[in-house]
Amino acid sequence: MLEIERAEGSYLFDSTGKKYLDLISGVSVSYLGHHHPKVIAAVQTQAEKHMHVMVYGEYVQSPQVQFAKLLAAHLPQPLQSVYFVNSGAEATEGAMKLAKKFTGRSEVVCFDKAYHGSTQGALSLIGSEAMRIPFLPLLPGIQQLRFNDGEEISRITTETACVIIEPIQGEAGVRIADKNFLKALRSRCDETGALLVFDEAQTAFGRTGKLFAFEHFDVAPDILLLAKALGGGMPLGAFISSKETMSSLSSNPALGHITTFGGHPVCCAAGMAAMEVLLESGLMKRVKPKGALFRKLLTHRLIKHVRSFGLMLAVEFDSLEICRKIVDRCIKNGIITDWFLFAENSLRIAPPLTITEEEIEQACEIILDSIRKVF
Repeated sequence: MLEIERAEGSYLFDSTGKKYLDLISGVSVSYLGHHHPKVIAAVQTQAEKHMHVMVYGEYVQSPQVQFAKLLAAHLPQPLQSVYFVNSGAEATEGAMKLAKKFTGRSEVVCFDKAYHGSTQGALSLIGSEAMRIPFLPLLPGIQQLRFNDGEEISRITTETACVIIEPIQGEAGVRIADKNFLKALRSRCDETGALLVFDEAQTAFGRTGKLFAFEHFDVAPDILLLAKALGGGMPLGAFISSKETMSSLSSNPALGHITTFGGHPVCCAAGMAAMEVLLESGLMKRVKPKGALFRKLLTHRLIKHVRSFGLMLAVEFDSLEICRKIVDRCIKNGIITDWFLFAENSLRIAPPLTITEEEIEQACEIILDSIRKVF
């Protein structure tokens, strides 16, 4: 167990002063690296003005308004109404409530090996029977389909409130949705009146080389879920939809969804500052070649496959036992990595987008050396 004392750029430092190259950035959170000066300045400036003043929505708070405006400016119509929450799980919960309220239906469709959070509602959608069983009973009316199986789409009906999917499944070890499959989902949702929900908690903010992963697929959702990177290192989530859809939460009852700390002004200030840096920096243009460099260098007889999309990679081995030994050796050798919930035989790589080519070369050298030393 590491005790992290400070972090800077691509590196973490433990209580002994040992330096670690961070290859997972808090699971796709710290996309600008650690301790970015503009994010730190935004946090300090806002904290000096005010922190929490009232339940989200009761007062007009500039950081919330300005960040929502920035997000909406970079999203297609009709994704223009932003509801800030505290986390990805809460964004999932809010989206399910919104879909049920707007459609008047109760069924929610999800997919195998999906991960949308660990609260009871989100857990009802999780693609792992083993993780659900200890907490039964969970939500009724959940239908789980096979990811990327076009024949399953017909199971979406006029009873379905929403279909929730990750365009790139994170905890399944970077399983990428087929473009035609997503287009067929979009068409089926349009036919049945179900809302299409994209969970981009792990994939947004440049991780794939574009601001949002759905831009690669030419398919837009009715509801978009954001978290992790959204807060620029601070806790923040959001569900985003059209004004018409979102307004269904404003009546019967009047407070259809409410949160005390969602949209915390300091978190919104940090998230907005980070997004502005991302948009101005040109970092996203370097994501694809940086991902390609990882793939080029990570070759070894024990590596079965490298699945990737931008700077989101899964390095697959024969077994969980092998993967864990390599992860442990990597950490000992100064590389922070881990494995995936539903792909335990695969090593996770999701570094800050600011990682340099030299740091990538160093990281790959240490990973390969760790493999050689273990086996």
